Amino acid sequence: MAFGGARGLAAKAPEKGVFPLDHFGECKTVMKDYLACLKKEKGDSLECKKLSKLYLECRMDKNLMAREDLSKLGFREEELENQQRQKLGDRGRRKKKMEEGFIPGLRK
Repeated sequence: MAFGGARGLAAKAPEKGVFPLDHFGECKTVMKDYLACLKKEKGDSLECKKLSKLYLECRMDKNLMAREDLSKLGFREEELENQQRQKLGDRGRRKKKMEEGFIPGLRK
């Protein structure tokens, strides 16, 4: 019995999403910023979506992954803008509740 797998089989191309490692650290700063954001936001990747987009763009620019339309990777400009508007709206409602006083279950 041979160790290390079957001999003579042709190698297969990598699946989509598999790409070379960044051996020279060309996108390391963006990666670190993204990981720091994930840590700060306790793993909530939606809060770090902009950094994720920057990281993927860096990898594509440096030929560390195939160029792909960002909309196919789940990024849409209007989606990011809506998230930011919603976040600002949530802050405004929270601030108003704090200023006026808030008692759960009680409607004004």
